[in-house]
Amino acid sequence: MNRATNPPTVAAPIGAYSHSVEIPPHSRILYISGQVGIGPDGLLKEGVEAQTEQVCRNIVAILEANGMGIADLVKVNSYIINPGDLGAFRAARTRVFGDAKPASTLAVIQALAGPQYLVEIEAIAAQSVAMRDLPAARPAARKSAKKAPAKKPAKKVVKKAAKKAAKRPAKKPAPKKTAKKASKKARRR
Repeated sequence: MNRATNPPTVAAPIGAYSHSVEIPPHSRILYISGQVGIGPDGLLKEGVEAQTEQVCRNIVAILEANGMGIADLVKVNSYIINPGDLGAFRAARTRVFGDAKPASTLAVIQALAGPQYLVEIEAIAAQSVAMRDLPAARPAARKSAKKAPAKKPAKKVVKKAAKKAAKRPAKKPAPKKTAKKASKKARRR
């Protein structure tokens, strides 16, 4: 399970977020692209509060489609274009996300992908996976860490190899190049 922390050595969060969220080992991680306030019907909602609510519902739908939920949110990055919309943004986000407090960043920016978009949120979620569900943890999939010791060749095989090596003629050393041949090759290059 993800673990949110707010160390006492840092001022308490000023909103519905945590200063940090730790993801346990062997977790599934889901990256959710920036979502805008377009509903499943393809229509953009009117106003920042309606768009924010739709954005959050889109994120919940993506989480559910991947077998996750709001509790699995680790980090959200939110972008709004009007600082005056902050109250409506927070109200809509709380309505959908409830008490979830992932690590969070909110930026007021000049514009989004189009002038009709008033808010965009991207998210990261993580869900711990039980060791028994990891492919490497399943006995059938596990490869033995210990290799079987190599068999020592029988005496007979060793003797045969030695006899063959003794019968082979020794390789002649390659002739040394003369300085004249080496200089010709160098000039050609």
